[in-house]
Amino acid sequence: MSLDKATVARVATLARIKLPDADLEKMAGELQIIMAWIEQLGEVDTSDVAPMSSVVAHVLSQRVDQVTDGGYADAVTRNAADRIQLGDGAFFVVPKVIE
Repeated sequence: MSLDKATVARVATLARIKLPDADLEKMAGELQIIMAWIEQLGEVDTSDVAPMSSVVAHVLSQRVDQVTDGGYADAVTRNAADRIQLGDGAFFVVPKVIE
């Protein structure tokens, strides 16, 4: 794949990189080398390689998804300026902010 100055200028614009016109030819050469490396990677046979998300095999530790805290409504709202007790719970009373 051949890259000309117009293509390099468009890529620079899309990447939001300010690239002076004097550097377009040099950048085209560098991008051409990068594209050649990418083409070489496409030639590698990876049919027997299993897909992976990391080069290191690891298993994340998991915990049981259960509520382990709570039931402290009285202690939490004890110092509230205004609170209300309903059933088993205590709640903060806040002023109305939307009419």
